[in-house]
Amino acid sequence: MNNIEIEKNIAKLNDSLTSCTLCPRMCRVNRNAGQKGFCRLGKEMIISTAVPHHGEEPMLSGYHGAGTIFFSSCNLKCVYCQNYQISHTTNGHEVSVRRLSDIMFELQKLGCHNIEPVTPTPHMAGIMEAFFIAKRDGLHLPLVFNCGGYESSEIIRLLDGLVDIYLPDFKYGIAEIGKALSGVDDYPDRAFNSLKEMVRQVSDNLHLDSDNIATRGILVRHLVLPGYIENSIEALKMISRVSTSLPLSIMSQYTPIRAVANHPRLYRRITKQEYEFVVNTALDMGFEEIYTQTVDDRALIPDFNNDQPFDWSS
Repeated sequence: MNNIEIEKNIAKLNDSLTSCTLCPRMCRVNRNAGQKGFCRLGKEMIISTAVPHHGEEPMLSGYHGAGTIFFSSCNLKCVYCQNYQISHTTNGHEVSVRRLSDIMFELQKLGCHNIEPVTPTPHMAGIMEAFFIAKRDGLHLPLVFNCGGYESSEIIRLLDGLVDIYLPDFKYGIAEIGKALSGVDDYPDRAFNSLKEMVRQVSDNLHLDSDNIATRGILVRHLVLPGYIENSIEALKMISRVSTSLPLSIMSQYTPIRAVANHPRLYRRITKQEYEFVVNTALDMGFEEIYTQTVDDRALIPDFNNDQPFDWSS
């Protein structure tokens, strides 16, 4: 896709803020006039921090860290959110398109391997404009689109030629669970359709350079939730319908927060048995590339009286 077409798509993203349709919630508020929908954002972009991040998958963090920019708010409100201090608020620092472009250059100077906006969907128009400007001015890093998976495939289509690496969650394979835990009743279909569009753009694999750093492609994440193994299996089934060549990151890192201390399932961490069942099921389905984490189930129930804020830098 040439620059003229990309500029037209960026203009469409900006125009969509007038009657906001950036995500499947379709709030249709005029964010350019200061109206606020579900994400509680106007036209401004708000970030919490921008840092070299060493806690992503190895091909993203590499040796010097992913160039991660944490954006405030989210188009989901997961009751168990691991990043709730940022995603459940609009606190942070307002940045202009030009300032965000400069931040991308600062991350490049620090040696980061990519530019990775986290929870970019509500801020998508400004992020893409800033990245386009930065690329025009000499930025050479790939863009990693780290999103929650609840996307509009029509909007994702406008990112063609801008996003190098898609890093979507696929949280739910059962719509009722998505409704109960994240407040959306169409998550599986939305995630499935947007995933197909992402694959159309960047293929169903992950391209690595000679240092095993990702340069283009896709990596699909799924967080295993305690007591919801049937949801994980259904999510894997839906992903497999797109392609079993898709690289999967099956995550065991779920940690309960105080908000779910009394939830009948989410009050605890997952067990090694639960996690291994999901991983083995993915293998049985024919997935060819799976990234896994270790499981420490010695302390299944955290001490909510002494819980600490989530560490964004680890």
